[in-house]
Amino acid sequence: MSKIKGQNYKRPAFLLILMNLLGFGLLYVGGGYNINIIYIGGGLLGLFILMYSIIILCRMGDKFIVPMACMLITMGVILLCRIDIAKYGVKQIVWVAVGIAAFFIAYAVYYNFPKWDRLWYVYAAVGTLLFVTTLVFGTRINGSKNWLNIGSFAFQPSEVTKILYVMFLSCYFSKAWTKPIGKIKPKLITLLVTYMFIGFLVLQRDWGTILVLFSIYIFMIYVYDEDYKFLLFNVASASITAILGYKFLHHIQVRVNTWLNPWADISNTGYQITQSLFAIASGGYFGRGIGNGSPTYIPEVQTDFIFAAVCEEMGVFGGAAIIILFFLISYRCFKIAISTKDPFDKALTFGLTIMFAMQTFIIVGGVTKMIPLTGITLPFVSYGGTSIVVSLGSLGIIQAVSAKDERGRSRDEDSGTKHMREVSDDAE
Repeated sequence: MSKIKGQNYKRPAFLLILMNLLGFGLLYVGGGYNINIIYIGGGLLGLFILMYSIIILCRMGDKFIVPMACMLITMGVILLCRIDIAKYGVKQIVWVAVGIAAFFIAYAVYYNFPKWDRLWYVYAAVGTLLFVTTLVFGTRINGSKNWLNIGSFAFQPSEVTKILYVMFLSCYFSKAWTKPIGKIKPKLITLLVTYMFIGFLVLQRDWGTILVLFSIYIFMIYVYDEDYKFLLFNVASASITAILGYKFLHHIQVRVNTWLNPWADISNTGYQITQSLFAIASGGYFGRGIGNGSPTYIPEVQTDFIFAAVCEEMGVFGGAAIIILFFLISYRCFKIAISTKDPFDKALTFGLTIMFAMQTFIIVGGVTKMIPLTGITLPFVSYGGTSIVVSLGSLGIIQAVSAKDERGRSRDEDSGTKHMREVSDDAE
């Protein structure tokens, strides 16, 4: 039985190695790159093998989530090297290395510190501080004031705030936080903090993050709260706010009108989405081949529209592979959330999984014109230091939850076996 399990653990690693070798090999042949592209692919693969080996040898929980995330990272780096190897490809590998370090740091810190469910006020305070700091000192890029510059380094505080927000909600929905503050019940505080955070994001014009945060809130209410009137209240308030936003905010009007008919202003507001649709259509089922597409025709292709670039060069099947990988990651994470006994771990894992799933749905839906487009990164795939570090850090927390659950069940099994032996000895 252990042999079969061992083989199962090796299979994702073999698939990851195959994907890396095939992807960078095709980029070398079809893209006209020199041998350095192979060295870059080998370095990336080395990081993944080291990461996966540590997880296996140290028995750090689930054995399948990380390889699937690494497959997504590999597909992203291949496309980023294809777009601009010096500007995006090499830099992304550096950020992947930093993200892997963040993964292990998040794992170690979360695994060894047992009082996360008591710090709801810390999560709310730090999140508020990050929002205020961004509004005061932030830099506006592509219409959104959600970047902080520290010297030559720039990052998005809203990416970190998403994790803090999930941890804040988990304190309440896990029933670890039940005491009111004065006469204000925790339920009302979560409501006020949620809408305060959304208000900050409105001022920053970060519509994608608003959708992610509110989706997390709605899903957690639906799963954990039996008060369906409260759920309907939030859905109704969101609907009314969206209608008012469309009526009074020109930026939202442009987004919605572009979604409804991008061909009306194809040279201006509809340029991005139409180029995305052209790229997806030109790729067909099997793609034009890695290195044979024209991804640079799409503005911001390295971030918001990288899924379109994948579909162009790897085809609809390549895009489907990304969606399937995200589906499998979500499935494994939900499985961890269901199996763990700790209420806070359960709520936190569920919330982080919804975060990944909603980000994927929002950007894939926007790029394919299924929903209005909002600027947001595709986790593990898009270019961006903050995005990749926060995504891998979040995965490290989920991995820690899985490891705690596995070792808890192992201790229970050992205790049960010992008890059975004692009973058997007494019977004899």
